[in-house]
Amino acid sequence: MTARLRYQVRIMLDDKIALGPGKASLLEAIGRHGSISAAAREMGMSYTRAWALVDAMNRCFRQPLVLTVTGGKRGGGAEVSEAGYEVLRQYRAMEAAADGALEGLFDAMRPSLRDRPDLPEESSR
Repeated sequence: MTARLRYQVRIMLDDKIALGPGKASLLEAIGRHGSISAAAREMGMSYTRAWALVDAMNRCFRQPLVLTVTGGKRGGGAEVSEAGYEVLRQYRAMEAAADGALEGLFDAMRPSLRDRPDLPEESSR
């Protein structure tokens, strides 16, 4: 078994997640597709869930991260705003900085870890 480090960078506003890995991935998918619906399909989530995440992001930041157009001949669409791309860039930079800082600390801890966990087998209930 290989020991690994697992963490998530989350930007919290009070007790709400303003931005985290899932919302960042959703922003990237909206940027690729120009559509909340298509982004939701790519990510395997419902349109309702994707819309709720977009709405939450837009309510947590001073400027909207996603701009939407409703109806029309082409059925509307969505785009990541300039503010959205800037917030996404800053978020990915924070992730990269955390990777660099935590990896060295984890490497120092690695020799203290067992090859396998010394835990009892779980009952077959």
